[in-house]
Amino acid sequence: MRGFHPALAVFAPLPLAERLFVRARLFSAPLEAMADRAVGTRLLDVGCGHGVLTALLAVGFPERQVVGIDPDARKIDWARRSVGTFQNVQLEATGVDALAARAPGQFDTVFVADVLYLLPPPRWPAFLSACRALLVESGRLVLKEAEDDGSWRAKKTLWQERVMVKVLGRTQQSGAVGFEPRQTLSRALEEAGFSIRESASMTRGYTTPHVIFVAECA
Repeated sequence: MRGFHPALAVFAPLPLAERLFVRARLFSAPLEAMADRAVGTRLLDVGCGHGVLTALLAVGFPERQVVGIDPDARKIDWARRSVGTFQNVQLEATGVDALAARAPGQFDTVFVADVLYLLPPPRWPAFLSACRALLVESGRLVLKEAEDDGSWRAKKTLWQERVMVKVLGRTQQSGAVGFEPRQTLSRALEEAGFSIRESASMTRGYTTPHVIFVAECA
């Protein structure tokens, strides 16, 4: 059943509110589908939050080295108390640009789940360029966002995220909370030097218009 992945057991030490948040995160987003698209053994989870995707990538895969970064020190603290106890996981409260400046070309796959919608589109080129700089020459980017497809799902999700960011403070924004059409997301990836290999809708069973991109360094 979605939302009951064995990897969730690593979050047992967290308070109830955080465990429920983690479970809801896995239930509401196709993070397992993202993890299934990993290649290589050096993986980076950008905007890892509590570490749900990090756990999916690391738990049961001791041959992998998984790094999770997030600018929100609160969430990194929760992640360190749970999935961060695994020897093949490293967590850091930092941004992708700072990591790219000191560790370029270090990862086989970079994962980005629901980060662009918190950034104003003019900041996307620098963000995506930093992701590309972190990849090996034949590296892969796996990116998931909610797309503005004009549906009720998009309107519902936008309202929900604004509550999470502006009212509850569960997510830190970086100047914006909004969704863009898939064509805009595709163009941003291509302009950042990526070649898109897959663009897959993930809406069945969800109330959010998820889309997953798999892209490689062009």
